[in-house]
Parts: sequence; structure tokens; C-alpha cells
Amino acid sequence: MSQRGLEALLRPKSIAVIGASDRPGRAGHFMMRNLLAGGFSGPVMPVTPKYRAVSGVLAWPTIASLPFAPDLAVICTHAKRNLELLQQLGEKGCKACIILSAPASQLEELKGCAAQWQIRLLGPNSLGLLAPWQGLNASFSPVPIEKGRIAFISQSAAVSNTILDWAQQRNLGFSWFIALGDSLDTDVDDLLDFLARDGKTSAILLYLEHLSDARRFVSASRSASRNKPILVIKSGRSHQAQALLGTHSGLDAAWDAAIQRAGLLRVQDTHELFTAVESLSHMRPLRGDRLMIVSNGAAPAALALDELYARNGKLASLSDDTLTALAALLPEGVGRGNPLDLKDDATPQRYVDCINILLGSYELDALMIVHAPSAVAPATESAEQIIQAIAAHPRGKQVTLLTNWCGEFSSQAARRAFTQAGIPTWRTPEGTVTAFMHQVEYRRNQKQLRETPALPASLTQDSAQAHQLLSQALARGVTTLDTHEVQPILQAYGLATLPTWIAGSSEQAAAIAEQIGYPVALKLRSPDIAHKSEVQGVMLYLRNGAEVQQAADAIVDRVKKTLPQARIEGLLVQSMAHRAGAQELRVVVQQDALFGPVILLGEGGVEWQADKQAAVALPPLNMTLARYLVIQAIKSGKIRRRGGLESLDIPALSQLLVQVSNLVVDCPEIQRLDIHPLLAAGSEFTLLDVTLELAPFSGDNAARLAIRPYPQQLEESVTLKDGQRCVFRPILPEDEPLLRAFIAQVTKEDLYYRYFSEINEFTHEDLANMTQIDYDREMAFVAVRQQQTSSEIIGVTRAISDADNIDAEFSVLVRSDLKGLGMGRRLLEKMIRYTREHGLQQLTGITMPHNRGMITLARKLGFGVDVQLDEGIVSLNLPLHRDIS
Repeated sequence: MSQRGLEALLRPKSIAVIGASDRPGRAGHFMMRNLLAGGFSGPVMPVTPKYRAVSGVLAWPTIASLPFAPDLAVICTHAKRNLELLQQLGEKGCKACIILSAPASQLEELKGCAAQWQIRLLGPNSLGLLAPWQGLNASFSPVPIEKGRIAFISQSAAVSNTILDWAQQRNLGFSWFIALGDSLDTDVDDLLDFLARDGKTSAILLYLEHLSDARRFVSASRSASRNKPILVIKSGRSHQAQALLGTHSGLDAAWDAAIQRAGLLRVQDTHELFTAVESLSHMRPLRGDRLMIVSNGAAPAALALDELYARNGKLASLSDDTLTALAALLPEGVGRGNPLDLKDDATPQRYVDCINILLGSYELDALMIVHAPSAVAPATESAEQIIQAIAAHPRGKQVTLLTNWCGEFSSQAARRAFTQAGIPTWRTPEGTVTAFMHQVEYRRNQKQLRETPALPASLTQDSAQAHQLLSQALARGVTTLDTHEVQPILQAYGLATLPTWIAGSSEQAAAIAEQIGYPVALKLRSPDIAHKSEVQGVMLYLRNGAEVQQAADAIVDRVKKTLPQARIEGLLVQSMAHRAGAQELRVVVQQDALFGPVILLGEGGVEWQADKQAAVALPPLNMTLARYLVIQAIKSGKIRRRGGLESLDIPALSQLLVQVSNLVVDCPEIQRLDIHPLLAAGSEFTLLDVTLELAPFSGDNAARLAIRPYPQQLEESVTLKDGQRCVFRPILPEDEPLLRAFIAQVTKEDLYYRYFSEINEFTHEDLANMTQIDYDREMAFVAVRQQQTSSEIIGVTRAISDADNIDAEFSVLVRSDLKGLGMGRRLLEKMIRYTREHGLQQLTGITMPHNRGMITLARKLGFGVDVQLDEGIVSLNLPLHRDIS
């Protein structure tokens, strides 16, 4: 996420081309031609001893002979000279470099050299970059590109060239077009941070094959997607495709989980990517998910409808008043409904009349207009009249519009007219619906990103007890725990297993059964048999001692005959769970190669393929995220609704998943947790079989997770000057209602000092941004006072660091009626300690000259105070290498 040197790489003021050439076909020739043709306004300096000039530009024989250090250099020579040339560029003072090609054997040395001289690298094996707004084409692109508002980042040169060629045909422009290559230095997360602040970029497209750091990617994506839509196409969904690409990018469903968690939108193929580009270029943001389809033929409407239902889309429902208004305009025989089939004799005026009624109905969020070639309603004339009607209607800019003019030759002019009018258009009904559903999914992901989580019912969480039990097991050399051994660990997190005992013989099994009562279940325990069903190793509903002994002997005999080498480590005896009307589910936690621990939810089954039979989420989970996981599992068919079963209690299952998440977040020793089956009967959940795989762990517990969890260790109890006790802790997403109530008790004057403007009301989006923070990038501590039946926030301090984790800007706000208790000072001291411990170098803030309380406090804590009366501000600055007094 480092932004150091990116200005020189992406907005260079001067460029050197190392290995520039006048010989066609050489890399140095292509690069010089593109740089000069692009209209770059700064100096372009060819470096080559072979020519006095290249493409009419004076050449320099060596890097050392350049008149000044270039911001950016492009190495176009043979790859064997890369290291030597990069060293010379560092000595010259060059700030950034594009390396077009390099063998794998060079990568570590190149990385070390770049770090030594603080040179930002793009590549190696990069196509280069294009920045049309700067006239910069430092690439091998065979085609130029227009200026636009979409940035494209790609890890594939082939895909980059394909997109460029496609965009040129459609006159589609870009703000940036960057081919990363091997991402030796500059990576996706760096560019996302840069583009999130770029005024020329309104949307970002990513083509990804791998990630070098999943946590940095998720963090940068979550931050950027709050301001701009980001679309991702990820290749390598199958293991075979990953092998072809030479990547190990983990479980594909984990990518889906990360992309959704970050508020991005994933498209599945290049066709969908092109469709998505069209959407981003022209489509208005959705206000809802209700789609109305109008067509001059039943067949195109049916194709659209099939695609909509296949993607779990939603049709708009028209009121009786709207249907009556449509009926008055339409001839006999034309049905009224959604889709609305205007018949193949529909004139342009019929389209316009119906569109006017629908736009005025407030019963739809998006309007899809379909036109099949017709002699009665020529494509271009219909399009032009529809464009005029939409422009004239008061709600023409409020409803999301999509058009599908079918055909090719006869519809070209119509589609061009729509594009010029800023109305998105597609060639097929399916493509149009796909674009609509992209927007629906993106809107849903953004809503999830900002949704306030509900507080769960009381959660049990005894991490000390769990750690002690896990440490004891590892000290004994145990790396796998069965149901009877894992019970106390799960109980520490409020997860109840069915009471389980282990028997060493059939006689002992019968004795245990007599003690716990019948009926009982008997299960084989063997580390060498993954699926007990292979040897019929589970016997149910045993009703007396004789049946238990007989079943136990039979299980042992079958193992000895079928798998004589398998070890038998006893038999598990359980009371029979109540199964009538219950559904068997499975919850698994496993380690992903890229994203670390992931949580999987699906139905029970012997042959369970995680990538096909489970919905996936990344920990940590709260109640909202857990509910989304359950709903996703149901909607995708991973959990099927069956007749005769009790209705699944989604909130109760969500709470169980939160408990599992807390266990996994707190206990890094857990490598795999398999709850199978989890018996669900309404709100009652019984863990029948549980397996836990362990491994010793050392290091930063939070670092193994793709998303930094809540830092509970930063909580502390504080006594204020008047003796009141409160807790200083990091802010939580669930704090939104408390924060709203806190702000309501702060005076307008104090809010004005804090926000430099009059604040009437904070929206949900504002409060979500304040409470749902990324602890890797930002910290907010709240002072929480416990009331008799509730809690309240009475103060807050916040610090937001820059992408390089060097500087952080702070703020402090205390409830207006509770000033003078030392709370503001204590909160700010806590923030100073936190930022210093996390390696930041400087804490800065801005206040107003009239805010004497803040200025006095800042001086007491060692801040430099710079009063700028002409600007009406006071700048506060604290170097963090000094101790506070």
C-alpha cells in the first residue's frame, strides 16, 4: 500500500528510454514511437550509444551522461543487462522504472537493488502503462486509447491488448491502463490506493491471476470501493487453470468471499467484463432491484426473463392503476404485465407512450427497453424518439435505463445514438440482463459493506480456557482431537456438542450405554479412516446392551477384514440426537493458501467438495456477515429447503457461525475444524461429530487473517477525575446507534470545531464509515460508560494513517456536558501510544483558533502549534519519537 514514488511512476515529468532504437521491431523503437505519438509534454530522453538521435530526438550514450535524473526510465535492452542498468539508474537518482522483461532468476536481485535506491518498479514482464490525460503511452500497446474515466489494471499482457483493441472499436476511453506483469514492487493494492484519490478515475477494472498479499489487497479494496465501483475478473477458477498460469491462488470461493467482503463486483469472463465496462461507462446507479421489461416481441422478452431468473433477479410489480393506464393506450390483444410485450407492430409512439406511463409510476427501479428489427418500427427512428421522450420526462434521470436493440446491421445506428445520448445499450437480451444484475450485485455488496450489524444474544468466549486446552494437547504431541476431546474447547465458546464417551471394548461400550440411557449411537474412532461409511463405522438407535456389544464387535470385525492396517483407537458412544424434522448441515474451517482461515457452510455428505458444495466467508464474522453467509448458502442451493423439515432459524445459525469465527480468530493453533454433521432443528443446533486438527503457532495471530480482527487487547478500564469508570476500547461496527446518540449530545459549536462546518445530521453512510473501520488503516477509540441497562459513548478519538503508515491525522471529541473530567487528554494519550507503537512517525491535526481547549491540550502533550490566522486554522504536529509528558 506504499505510495512512495508512485507520482514519479504514474505522473512522470521526464522519461528516459534505455535502449532506444531506430530499428523497427525493436522494443526501444516501439517505446519511443508510442511516447512521442502520445503527446507527452515532458522531456523524452533516448539512451543509446548507437545513435546520435532516435526518432528525431537527441540521444545520450549512457545513463550517467543524462543532463538530469529522469522521473521514469523504461528499460528496453536485453534482460541480462537489467540489474546493471537499474544500478546505474539508482546512482543517477531515477525515481521509477518500467522493466519490460526479466527471467525469474533475476527477480530477487532486482527487488533488492530497487529497494536500495528507493526506485519504484513496474513489472518486470509488463506491457507498460498508458495515462491518456497526461499524453503518456509508455507501453507496447499497438493501439492508442482515448481519455476516459475508467482505470484498468491487468496482470496479463494478452488480456490488456484484447481490452485495448475492443475499446478502440467502441471509442471507449480510460483514465489509466496499467499492466503489472510480475508485480515485483508495485502491486494491485498500491494502485488501488492511488486511483481511489485520482480525480480523473470514476471506476476501476481489475484482471487478476494471483495476489502477493491478500490482506493488503482486501484492505485497499475495502477503502477504494467506498468511493468508486471496482470490478474484478479473476482467472484460474480451476486447479488446472491455476497450473497453466503457474499460480497457486487458493480456493476460488474464497476469492468470491474476499471480493464480496470488500464491496467489489466479480465478473466471470471477458464477455461479462465488456458488458460491465459498458455499464460503468453509461449506466446510472441503481436505486433498487425492481426491473421492468418492455419489448416488441415475446421471444426477446422471454430470453431476458430466463436470464433474470437464472441470476435470482426481481421483476417490478405494476399496480392496478398503472395496468389500467397502459390498457387505455394499447390495442386489443396486447397483454398487460411485466414483461410488457408491445407486439411486433409496435410503433415508436407506442413505445414512447408506455415508457412515459412507466417512468411516472414509481414502481420500478430500472427500465429495460428491447427492440427486435421491425418494418413497422425502424430501429433508428424508434431509438431517437425514445431518447427524446426520456430526456423530456421528469424522472428520465432517476430511473436506471437499459436498452437492447437486437440485430447487427439494422441496429448499428440506433445503438450509436443511445451511446451518444449516454444511455447504455447492448446487442442481446441476455447481455442486458447480465449488466443489470451486475449492478444489483454491486449495490448489494456495497450495502453489505455499510450495513450496521445487529448485536448478538449473549456470547460465551473464554479464550484463556481454549488456549490452555489446546496447549496441553500440543504438549502431549496430539494434533487431532475427536468429539469427546474437543467438547471443553467448544464449550468455552458456547458451542454445545452431544455428550460423548470413548470405549476401549464392546463390554465397556455397553456399560457406558447403560449409564447414559438408550437409545445410543456407536461410532468408530480411527485416524486412518476418513469416512466411517467406508466400513459401516456408525451404528444408530441401539436400544440395549446386547445390541451395543454386537454392533461394536461387528464394526471392529469389518475394519479388520476391509482395512487390516487401519488403527482402531476405540469406539465413541453418544446418546441419540433427536433427528425427526432436523436437517444435517456441515460447518468447516480450513486454511486457504492465499486468504488464511476460511469458514465453509453447506449440507452434510460423505463426498464433500468445498468449492462446489459450500458457501464461503472470511473471518472475523459478525451477525450481519454470518447472516449473509447463511442466505448465500440457501440461495445458491448449498443448503436446500426440504419438505418435512423444521424451518431453519437463520439468526440462531448466524450466531453459531459467529461463535465458530470467534474460536478460530482467537486460536491460531486450529488448522482445521470440521463439524459434521451439525443437526439443525429450528433454533436448536446439535454438534454430533467434531474433528479438530492442530499445529503449534508462533508469531502475530492477527497477521494470518485476510481481515484484521477487532483488537480486544486494546481495551482498558479508566477512572475519570470525578470517579466515574468507563472503558476505552476500539470502535465496533455495532456502535453506530451509540455513536448517533453521542453526536446528538454534542453542541453545534463543538461539532463545528470538529468538522469545520455546520452539521445538521449524519447519514447512515456517514456513521457506517466512522464505525466500520479497517483497523490496519485507521483507529478510533471510544470511551464507553455503562448505564444500568445499556451502554453509552461519551468520547471518541480517531487517527487515520496515510498509505505509507508514516503520518496520521487525529481528532478528539468529548460529549459537551462531560468536559473537564480529563477524558479528552486520556483518549488522546491512548492514541499517541497506539500510533507510536505501530511505527508512525508523526501525528497531525487541524483545529480553529477559537478552540482554545484543544490548543491548550495539544501544547501540554508536546504538539507543535502553528496558528495561521490568514487561513483561519491552527495546525498541530507531534513527532512520535518523543515521549509525552
